Amino acid sequence: MTLCPDSTFSLVSPSLNNYPYSQENPLKLGIMASGNGSNFEAVAQAIAKGQINAQIQVLIYNNPSAQAPIRAANRGVEAVLLNHRDYNSREAFDEKIVHTLRQYDVELVIMAGWMRLVTPVLIDAFPDKIINIHPSLLPSFKGVNAVEQALAAGVKITGCTVHLVCLEVDSGSILIQAAVPVLPNDTPETLHARIQLQEHQILPQAIALAAQR
Repeated sequence: MTLCPDSTFSLVSPSLNNYPYSQENPLKLGIMASGNGSNFEAVAQAIAKGQINAQIQVLIYNNPSAQAPIRAANRGVEAVLLNHRDYNSREAFDEKIVHTLRQYDVELVIMAGWMRLVTPVLIDAFPDKIINIHPSLLPSFKGVNAVEQALAAGVKITGCTVHLVCLEVDSGSILIQAAVPVLPNDTPETLHARIQLQEHQILPQAIALAAQR
């Protein structure tokens, strides 16, 4: 376990042990995002610092107003807009995602704030090679509004989890978790902000762990 200093106590398990993954050729990543792209930025920074031997092949985003493609452009990463509203089924949408990921020769898929349910079309195309980050200590508070769920339940500790993606929402094998205390005056915004700090710490480590599977 690792105690991570920030504005409040936090705990990470397994330890953040200097990203114990290396290989001769960089691991080819595809990142899927729907919003601000802060986790994309965390991965890009970890790569730039040499913490993980990887390269981001492509960013796929589904929300035309997302900020993630701006971050991608700043990093020299190609961003592809696939608007789910343009497809008549989730399966057709996922078929296009698979085609795009394969077009960019992606080896590991990272769902970093991807706000869409996925189907067997995507999962079966990359078995045990899709990871997702979720703002709770799974298996607690699955699905949407996890931070609000934690506050409503009155828990004293919550956090974030990176897990392998399976068909059941937020239920795949857990790779790494970070615990974050819930403070007496927390709002969804303040708690989520502290959880995100830990997301940025554990996501690069999870990539290293997933690459070893």
